[in-house]
This record gives sequence, C-alpha cells and structure tokens, in this order.
Amino acid sequence: MLFNSIEFAIFLPIVFLLYWFVFNKNLTKQNLLILLVSYVFYAWWDWRFLFLLAFSTFLDYFSGLKIEQATSQAKSKFWLIISIGINLGFLGFFKYYNFFVTEMATALENAGIHINVWTLKVILPVGISFYTFHGLSYIIDVYKKRIVAERNFVEYAVFVSYFPLLVAGPIERATHLLPQVKKPRIFDYNKAADGMRQILWGLFKKIVIADNCAIYANAIFNDSANHDGSSLFLGAIFFTFQIYGDFSGYSDIALGTSRLFGIELLRNFAFPYFSRDIAEFWRRWHISLSTWFRDYLYFPLGGSQGGMWMKVRNTFAIFLVSGFWHGANWTFIAWGFLNALYFIPLLLLNKNRNHIETISTNSFLPSFKEFFQILTTFFLTVIAWIFFRADSLTHAFSILKGIFSKSFFQIPNFLGKHDLIYLLIHCSMIGVLLVIEWLHRDKQFGLQFNATMLQSKVKRWSIYTVLVLFILLFGGKQNNFIYFQF
Repeated sequence: MLFNSIEFAIFLPIVFLLYWFVFNKNLTKQNLLILLVSYVFYAWWDWRFLFLLAFSTFLDYFSGLKIEQATSQAKSKFWLIISIGINLGFLGFFKYYNFFVTEMATALENAGIHINVWTLKVILPVGISFYTFHGLSYIIDVYKKRIVAERNFVEYAVFVSYFPLLVAGPIERATHLLPQVKKPRIFDYNKAADGMRQILWGLFKKIVIADNCAIYANAIFNDSANHDGSSLFLGAIFFTFQIYGDFSGYSDIALGTSRLFGIELLRNFAFPYFSRDIAEFWRRWHISLSTWFRDYLYFPLGGSQGGMWMKVRNTFAIFLVSGFWHGANWTFIAWGFLNALYFIPLLLLNKNRNHIETISTNSFLPSFKEFFQILTTFFLTVIAWIFFRADSLTHAFSILKGIFSKSFFQIPNFLGKHDLIYLLIHCSMIGVLLVIEWLHRDKQFGLQFNATMLQSKVKRWSIYTVLVLFILLFGGKQNNFIYFQF
C-alpha cells in the first residue's frame, strides 16, 4: 500500500477513528489494532511474505529472552550469533544471492571454467532491510544490556512492524520506540495537526517533486548515449531532487502519520542539500541508517579511538557497507566508496565536525563562503548519485565521460525533446521546495510553523490550499517509492 494512493487515503482515517474512538481506553487493544493493521498494510503489497516478517519478529523476540536468561556469557553470545546469523541469512539470500552467484560465475568464466548457476526468480521482500535492522539493533542492545528483553510479544511485534515505518524506515531503536508503545497515549490536537502538516509536505515532495523529476531523470539515464554532457548533468540534478523528494517525502509522511497516533519516530532528514561539507551532509541524510552504522559497526570497530589508520579504515568500512546495504550492484559499492573518498580529507584535516550548527542562524541568507560551500557539496553529491542511479559501472562512467566533455557547454539537446512550459513549471516547484525548506531550516520539517504563523489561520490555510492545488495540478505519474527496493 503506497502512502500516495487512494487505498491509504481510506485506510488511514479508518485506523485513526478506531484507534482514538473505539479502543482509546485500552492500551492492549490499541496495540493489537496497530499490529493487525500493520500486517494488513504489509499484506497489501504481497501477503506471501507475511511469514518472513512474522518469523523474523518471533526469532528476535525469543532470542532476546534467551540472551537475557543465559547463565553464562558463552550462552548469551550463542543466542546473539544465532539471531544475527539467521537474520542476515534471510537478508543475504533474498537480496544478495543472485549477485554473488552471477559474479562467481563471471569470474570462473574469465578463468575458462563454465558453470550453470541457479538464480532466484523471486522479488525482494519489501522492507526486509529495514525490519531486519530493527530486530538486529534490539538483540544487540539486549546483549549489551542497554535494555531489558521485552516480555510482551504484542508490544515487541508493534515495534518491529509498526506500519508507518515498516517498509522504508526510519530505522527505529527499541530504546526509543518500545517505551512509547508500552505507555498509554493521549490524543494531542497540536501534535496531530503538526503531523497532518508533515504528511502534506511529504506528499508535495513525493508527488510534485520526485514523481516529476523521475520523468526527466529516467528519460536521460535510460537514453544516455543520445544526450550531450549538459543534458546528462541535468539528468543527474533531476535524480538528485527525485531521490530527496521521494525518500524524505516518505519519511515525512511516516513521521506525520505516526504523530497522529501519539508516537514520535526518529528524524530521518535535516535539509541535507544545505550542507556545507560531506560530513555535514551525512549527519543530515538518512540519519537513522547513518547512526545505526555508527553505533553498531563504526564504534565496535574502534571508532575514532585508535590512530589515523584505524579511523580511515573504519570510515571506509561504514561507507562501503552502507553502499552494499542499498543493493546488490557494484554501483552502490562505488557510490559508498566515492562518499568515503569525499569524507577522508575532512577526517585527515580534523574538519569533519566543523559544521554542527544550523547554517546562517543569525542571518536570512548564507554568506558568500557558505553559499560556495553549499554549491560545492551539492555538486559532489550530484556526481555520487550518478553511480547510485546508473545500471552498471560502465553506464556510470559513460555518463561521467559525457559530462566532463566539451558538450557540457552546449545547450542541452534534452530541452528539444520535452515541453518547455511544463519543464519550467516543474523547475519552479523545485524552487518552491528550496525556498520553504530554507525558511524553515531550523525546524524539524519544511512545513513546521512558528508561533506567529500558528496564530494566523488565514496564512496557514492559504499555504495548505496552495500546496494541495500544486499536488492536484502538477503531480507527476504515480511511482513506487525508490527505497521500497532496498
């Protein structure tokens, strides 16, 4: 079930009414309702993979209890390894099996050995990377004694399968979400209204920005051989805004939806395209995944405690694993490797923590230096996204070769293949996105109003009306969310 579908527009109000008007006086029934509708939400995509979700949930619930009840460190570690092994086994089988066997077959072919390989003829279970990481963080935290094992199976199952975050995050932590699941929720109108604003902003980013940018990005990437350098660079820029509008839009809708039910989810995006260097970008992009790898991979490897070699090694490790987490393709690994290369100079010069605060907190516009830093970081990000979007490394390098050629300085031949009026309208919508998010860069999301705006009903509803009209008039063709494939 897509957030930007008619089905979800019917589903959400029904769940909301049942939650607050039928089961509002009984926490257990509220949690049972959330668990039931979460499985319905997932089954809407493909009911056959409900077993995998249920098995993963039960495995980690049972393993958590066994880890806590273990009478020795060895037994505790045994159950930790069992849980991690089975979880990663399922993830590896569905997500990476075809990649490894085909790469092995190719390597043997190059050595003169021909083998027939068996590949999976099954689609990747949607959300498997996300709910697997939910479970892994839980059992690791239980093993490390950061939390106690959860006894209530329903409450644990809600933590894993909570429908707003089930298929594309944010990747939650038991330490943050479980306490909210366990305590009674009281309806808060202001929080619910804030949630509705975040849903509206997320829909604008997905339907108006991402789905329209996808039209142009796909046209250029899918026919890159017939486009000049300037057109290829435009295609990369369109994809840069497509993936931001798509993924951050999903996160906004997820956080806003959850707020309707009195539950706060982890923030996933913090206006990353206003970053002044790559280190700041990665503190603002897919925050829940970045912090997950920091806490469960980077720190266990030694973090920044050792010498410079260890810092560099650990940095490459988290970026390469992050790239591979996104998909079984060398392009994702190259994307992670390139971001590591961007990051390393900042680490070596001890400048990776330079920009912690919000940009231009005491001024309306950035300084010339800040503006140049933003443009430089954005350019580096655009180049990296080419690997993320390309079908293969050969495809990515051919696009880069075209961009860094004389044809980069030509008038894009792409312009002659599309209606310029619609193109200008869609570009102006990107401008609307950037202006609104810049004005609210110190807030949690683009449409979070200050006290003055909240007091002006006319201004608020004028903005709502304009955004709804933009969605209705300028919405692109409906597409699946990009991160559903991960």
